[in-house]
Amino acid sequence: MTDLLAALLLGIIEGITEFLPISSTGHLLIAEHWLGRRSDLFNISIQAGAILAVVLIYRQRLWQLLVGFRDKQNRDYALKLAVAFGFTAAGGLLVKAAGWVLPETVAPVAWALILGGIWMIAAEQLAAKRAEKLGERSEISWTAAVLVGIAQVVAGVFPGTSRSGATIFVALLAGTTNRAAATEFAFLVGIPTMFAATGYELVDVMRNGGAAHENWGELGIAFVASAVTAFIAVKWLLQYIQSHRFTAFAVYRFVLGIALLLLVPAQ
Repeated sequence: MTDLLAALLLGIIEGITEFLPISSTGHLLIAEHWLGRRSDLFNISIQAGAILAVVLIYRQRLWQLLVGFRDKQNRDYALKLAVAFGFTAAGGLLVKAAGWVLPETVAPVAWALILGGIWMIAAEQLAAKRAEKLGERSEISWTAAVLVGIAQVVAGVFPGTSRSGATIFVALLAGTTNRAAATEFAFLVGIPTMFAATGYELVDVMRNGGAAHENWGELGIAFVASAVTAFIAVKWLLQYIQSHRFTAFAVYRFVLGIALLLLVPAQ
């Protein structure tokens, strides 16, 4: 397989998995075992491609928040996004300073997929009970905003957890009983998070001279592939959650995690 085709496949995998609650980072780590290891800049940049798709999908909502900032409801929502991002940024810098690196073996990812699936089912049951008790609630509380920010850091530290899954369910458990509202907030807070991560990594690579060793053609193709497939995946997910729970994703995580654990000894 050529490096160009491998980059294209990695971009497609990232685009499909970034916003589905099945862990894009975990899938990329798994895929890289067969398609070849890539740089941190490559992985974060194709994540930014997926985030670009969310910007396009939520462009009207983002414009509403921007031009309607004087409106109290819009202002509060934008500030909650800022708070969530602030906690993620602070936590991310601490993790980076501690020298954390992604695992190079499949086993930790497999266990995170399985345990994350168990947590998803339990969280969905708890969220359903809260919805019955509280009724339909679309508002994001300040507590939810803080917890979503922290959840993004946790998901980054444990590949296989799923950033989108962690943030959506944290919002649901924190009192936002409407799945669409919880999903929207989780996706919107991912915009500054991933663009900031990409910018940080790009500056670091430029400073260390790593950009000279990056294949920008392959990265560009993977970026576009990620953006296109993410656009399709998010559109589908937003339609899916209108009438379905997340149980199917938990089952997928179980199956994939167990399959990977069975394959680990053979590696």
